[in-house]
Amino acid sequence: MCGIAGIITMADSPGYRADHYRDIRKMTLSLEHRGPDGESYWTDTSQQIWLGHRRLAIIDRTAAAAQPMHYGGRYSIVYNGELYNYLELKKDLQGAGQTFNAASDTEVILAAFDHYGEDCLRYFDGMFAFAIWDAVDQHLFLARDRFGEKPLFFYQATDGRFLFASEMKALWAIGVPKIPRDDLSILFLATGMSSFPLDNSGSFYKEINQVPPAHSLSVKLVSGHISGPVATRYWDIDTTHNSILSEADAIEKVTEFLRQSVQMRLRSDVPVGTSLSGGIDSSSIAAMVVSVKGQHFKSFSAVFPGFEKDEKSLIDLTSNCLQIENYQVSPHAGSLSDLFEKLLYHQEQPVSSASVLVQYQVFALAKQRGIKVLLDGQGADELFGGYENYIHWFLQEQFRNGNWKKMRREHLSFRNHGSKHGWGLGNYIAALFPQAAQYQLLAAQKTDILGIRNLNPDFADAHFSSEELYKPLATKLEDILYFDITMGRLPELLRYADRNSMANGCEVRLPFLQPALVDFVFSLPSDYKLRNGFTKWILRSAMNDRLPADVCWQTKKIGFEPPQHQWMQDPRMQEKVHESRKKLVAMGIMQKKILTQPLNPTAANARNDPDWRGLVLASL
Repeated sequence: MCGIAGIITMADSPGYRADHYRDIRKMTLSLEHRGPDGESYWTDTSQQIWLGHRRLAIIDRTAAAAQPMHYGGRYSIVYNGELYNYLELKKDLQGAGQTFNAASDTEVILAAFDHYGEDCLRYFDGMFAFAIWDAVDQHLFLARDRFGEKPLFFYQATDGRFLFASEMKALWAIGVPKIPRDDLSILFLATGMSSFPLDNSGSFYKEINQVPPAHSLSVKLVSGHISGPVATRYWDIDTTHNSILSEADAIEKVTEFLRQSVQMRLRSDVPVGTSLSGGIDSSSIAAMVVSVKGQHFKSFSAVFPGFEKDEKSLIDLTSNCLQIENYQVSPHAGSLSDLFEKLLYHQEQPVSSASVLVQYQVFALAKQRGIKVLLDGQGADELFGGYENYIHWFLQEQFRNGNWKKMRREHLSFRNHGSKHGWGLGNYIAALFPQAAQYQLLAAQKTDILGIRNLNPDFADAHFSSEELYKPLATKLEDILYFDITMGRLPELLRYADRNSMANGCEVRLPFLQPALVDFVFSLPSDYKLRNGFTKWILRSAMNDRLPADVCWQTKKIGFEPPQHQWMQDPRMQEKVHESRKKLVAMGIMQKKILTQPLNPTAANARNDPDWRGLVLASL
């Protein structure tokens, strides 16, 4: 796990060797937090290619695994991530005649690229962002993992240079403009989202782009001049296969996939721990770690004494049942005030709620306890259908398919388990006319955006177009899950996890995002995911004998939800909000009347707090 940076210059590019060397050092130094264990730079003989690397040594901590790494006298790589199946792939490559000089997964990537070419990506099970320079073909090959766990940004400079880096701050360090997009600023104020679903190659800032998840990017030097970049998608979730497995066989298969995924993600030359909330996702990972590794490992949690949504009792129940060490941190209003600017510095883009701070402090706690790798349960909600709003999509699918008795039975079961989801005429219409539902959702979102309280109408008219909005055409639960994994919720959650972990020199690994597991779960019927009034039914069933029933079959959905409403009443935070309002008015985004209005006193839902969103936007 590391930070990477690079520069490609044209043969007639202005500037000298000293300028490029200075810039690659600045870029790499800005990523020091991602790689506190070492740094290095390299340039080719033409001095048109410059690579920089910051190292967080996890697998093969020796100098032999340092980067930039070279292979076969032809290829040079800078790489951020982990290839979990590197041992199996290495064995296959050795059988095909490839040779190795180190014990790292980095060299396996180079050997796979030498042997398979760009098709090597389909053999990788891991999280990664890397750049390989091919000196023979004068070709830079960049790639990003299937789900976008690891970031990779790029910028085409006015001086002709092509720049890339793990984080945008490396680009800003050498003068790339930091200009937020006005359309995305409006979107964030209205929805808490920081990107449009169909724009997976852009960023929150003008002219700074990213390699999309599951894509590669090619840049070539042709007669000393830069050609490209050209993006290619190499993978997508398989939504065409329908499993015919029985419930028992499907539960066994999910269990085995998860066990294998956890086992591979425990490969490390440094200590590994887990995050642990009171929910089924992280508890499932902890249970699997126990089954693979035994009971002597550390877990890390956030608790909020006196808060109604505190999960300490469930955390303690799980850790005691599994006999694992658990360390707890208690974030508070002072934490938010003290760490707010630092949090945004590392995140670089807007964050939807203070739960991101909670995650940051959990990773900081792991660092204090000497843990460099944490397993986490992210991705399970989007994969198995864990969010409350998935219920109505599931019920609509049942009604649409003629399963009316099942729909009514399930609706009652969810209500009996505390679901506040309503069901009325609109749901019947949505089930029968999904295109009409899609149109209605788009229209509602447009109304919400243009109806932002105190938004300057001139700013909105000049910078926002509803054509950028998108809602999926959903005829079944799977459509919404696919949307949330690839375009909706998950991409931003993965960004939060990457920046928070790397800010603390810690690596986060996500067993639920194992590609084979994802493809298999997508092949299962929707009623294997939601059943008998429970979300994530098949995961709960798989964990039934491994976790306490109060954890496994709980019906509340909390997550890392802090008492944000209470924290925002703190005088220090209120002062920040007042200053943010002044700044937004000065920027022409908000109307002056907001300066005389009281702070929002009723934002009990942290993700719908306009004061939080305004504060974040003004502080970037």
